[in-house]
Amino acid sequence: MPAEARAHIDDLAAFVQASPSSYHAADEARRRLVEGGFTALAEADAWDLAPGGRYVVVREGSVIAFALPAAATATTPFQIVGAHTDSPSFKLKPKPTTIGTGGWWQLGWEVYGGPLLNSWLDRELILAGRIVTLAGDEHLVRTAPIARIPQLAVHLDRGVNNDGLSLDKQRQTAPVWGLGDAESADILAVLAADAGVDPEEIGGFDIVAADSQAPRVFGAHDEFFASGRMDNLLSTHAGLIAIQGAKPESAIAMFAAFDHEEIGSSSRSGAAGPFHEEVLTRILAAFGAGADERARSFAQSLHVSSDVGHSVHPNYSERHDTVNQPVAGGGPILKINANQRYATDAHGAAAWNAACERAGVPSQEFVSNNTMPCGSTIGPISATRLGIRTVDVGAPILSMHSARELTAVVDPWFLSRAMGEILAK
Repeated sequence: MPAEARAHIDDLAAFVQASPSSYHAADEARRRLVEGGFTALAEADAWDLAPGGRYVVVREGSVIAFALPAAATATTPFQIVGAHTDSPSFKLKPKPTTIGTGGWWQLGWEVYGGPLLNSWLDRELILAGRIVTLAGDEHLVRTAPIARIPQLAVHLDRGVNNDGLSLDKQRQTAPVWGLGDAESADILAVLAADAGVDPEEIGGFDIVAADSQAPRVFGAHDEFFASGRMDNLLSTHAGLIAIQGAKPESAIAMFAAFDHEEIGSSSRSGAAGPFHEEVLTRILAAFGAGADERARSFAQSLHVSSDVGHSVHPNYSERHDTVNQPVAGGGPILKINANQRYATDAHGAAAWNAACERAGVPSQEFVSNNTMPCGSTIGPISATRLGIRTVDVGAPILSMHSARELTAVVDPWFLSRAMGEILAK
């Protein structure tokens, strides 16, 4: 295994641990970029952009960074790598503290996205996200391991191993987080203490659960990597590394990672919202672009939408296409779907395959078994909203939407290297 691949995966592990929520992921990306010489922009300020400049802007759980070539003009095209910062999980309800039978302190939460519910059982979970005070101040918070969804013992469900496990999302996913006097139970007080504010000052909160187990490398030759939130921090991290090293010559290099992909992207900070388009427009406007120049820029631009994809599963190979079977360690995948659940077309495929060739990394294709409809990504959403040619790619993993997913150590490194070639134009 190349030393660079191991260094990349160790840094991915650190990024995951720093990013238990989308808000933390966007903030960690911003922090790293600013430390690397990018200038932080505020949306409410006027932007004074200079050719050759490097900038980053955050909206809630989304982050966009860009590097301008020295000869940037009103019609300079964009080379974009996109991802998302959120993952399937659970999100606290407005009255989150409940008392269960037997004096157990429990939490009331909603299912966020489409997690594999059984994978969240019997894990020590943290709570993370943001709280906003009545004065409007935002605080990122994260607890120590505090909650656990306990599974029912096999003695009380004798058929579970034969009949399968089916969980009621309301009654059977509520975690325990304490015992004792009901009047002492207040999860908001725990979060307030982490933020250093009075619980009475909390005006709102967006808090999700995350697995507390650290990512790790394992396998006969340390070839595997297991982690929570790999969907889609794997791609977010790969894009972050690529933009940090970008030195564009003729195009504007951009990294864009959005919140809320797991629930459809329809939010002010999601890929279906206005954030991306507003940033693209403001960049070109800094060089005097109007509607005509913007259209000319977009017509020459490329967006590489990166999200994890399915590696062929050794125990369920019949669920995959019989010929197109991406393998772990085989390099990034090009996602193709006739019904445009992925945005890839022939020109986009050619651009991606050329980037992989320049990077010296292997590549492979993913297409669904016709009896297994595929999911989708930010790719078709961004392509529809912006009209920029888009290609869908990713890294092959197992256990997608599990609390803990699996990839080959080399594949995230391969993916980031190919992204780097996209941004080098």
